[in-house]
Amino acid sequence: MKISTRNLVVTALLIAISVVLIYLIHFPIFPAAPFLEYDPADVPILVGSFAFGPLAGVIITIIAAGIQALTVSAQSGVYVFIMHVISTSALVVPAGLIYRKKHTRLGAVIALLCGTVANAVVMVIANHFVTPHFMGGVPTSVVDGMLIPVILPFNLIKAGINSAITFVIYKTISRYVIHGEKLFSRKEADHIAKG
Repeated sequence: MKISTRNLVVTALLIAISVVLIYLIHFPIFPAAPFLEYDPADVPILVGSFAFGPLAGVIITIIAAGIQALTVSAQSGVYVFIMHVISTSALVVPAGLIYRKKHTRLGAVIALLCGTVANAVVMVIANHFVTPHFMGGVPTSVVDGMLIPVILPFNLIKAGINSAITFVIYKTISRYVIHGEKLFSRKEADHIAKG
């Protein structure tokens, strides 16, 4: 990632959008596990990982997760921070690495599919080891009983939706926001202004 004023501004913007999205849009997918909520906060982080590389994706993740843990999810801040960093990093690192090597539409599809699968697998493992420590003495066996029927499909759905949104919007955002391409040439803008 080249450090420039534009890149720093875009990175800050992506972090802000991620935090705002998790504040505005979050709802449960499975009625049996209402604490597992879908949110689109990973979309701007995926955009950052595609644009600037997987390391930038992790940095954006850590900052956004920290802000979320101190604000939106302050009641369970440490747990939310840890799981957010693990979950989103598992999604954006493989996606960013693959897209960096194969910078095409097909490459983006492969990158996002691999990121989605990696996210789901890593979160099964993370929930087994991390969640029991933050659930007030709930046995590991209870958490393990939710891994395959609830946690695995939840993460596949959440990461899959966010990956699909990223695929649809990335090129436009990359062109006009990240690389600063003008929407219209000066001549076209003058023509539009004159009607």
